[in-house]
Amino acid sequence: MNKQPYTKLSNGIEMPLLGLGVYNMHGNEAEQAVLDSLEIGYRLIDTASLYNNETEIGNAVKKSSLPRDQIFVTTKVATNDQGYESTLRAYDASLKKLQMDYVDMYLVHWPIKAKRKDTWLALEKLYADKRVKAIGVANYLIPFLEELKTYASVMPVLNQVEFTPWLFQKDLLDYCVERDIQLQSYSPITRGQKFNDPRLVKLCDKYGKSPAQIILRWNIEHGISTIPKSANKIRLQQNFDMLNFSLTKEDVALIDSFDEQFRICDNPMDLL
Repeated sequence: MNKQPYTKLSNGIEMPLLGLGVYNMHGNEAEQAVLDSLEIGYRLIDTASLYNNETEIGNAVKKSSLPRDQIFVTTKVATNDQGYESTLRAYDASLKKLQMDYVDMYLVHWPIKAKRKDTWLALEKLYADKRVKAIGVANYLIPFLEELKTYASVMPVLNQVEFTPWLFQKDLLDYCVERDIQLQSYSPITRGQKFNDPRLVKLCDKYGKSPAQIILRWNIEHGISTIPKSANKIRLQQNFDMLNFSLTKEDVALIDSFDEQFRICDNPMDLL
């Protein structure tokens, strides 16, 4: 079995670099995807209250033969729940749905202008009370992180953003690396929309790997945590198998050059 790589976060907690994203998965599909991924060797599950599947994720974790402390669970506070007291209530609601005493990582899902400060201070409270192992943010570009510095007592240990070869945010990656903030990529394989890029196809032929495997490996080569979504057990296994090869430095640099600022999700800067 391939060895799951881990990274040590700035607060000393270890987190798997490869995880399963469960956006837009529901019911038995969500539950089975988590069970399949854990069986394959995944140890990081990323959900959010917005996804409306925390109950299914909790069910799968309980049904798994793995001890709770061997599974890294992330969830996020939704836009409608942001604010100080409402974030604290939202965390309690997530725990109840997940059927857990704690989550490993709690994130601010989007940097909502009027509520960023109060929401972050609520996360700091949860962390100070040892109710969550680590806290971080999602969709925070450099201006949001710079603003956060002005009021945070604790800086985020992780920043989850849309990040792909076609949206290669090098400045953000460098910023996070310099400040010991782990970058994590969502929608890392562009939902398949760039699989026909001839430059990628050429690399697939060279390495004998799938487009998803090449892209996910590129993330790992950069030290980026990545959470591809799939409910298909064969693809879950293929994605995990990207751990068994490496890209040359030259090919990593080549993939860096694919950038064309192509987005699937909203641009966080529209919230500034």
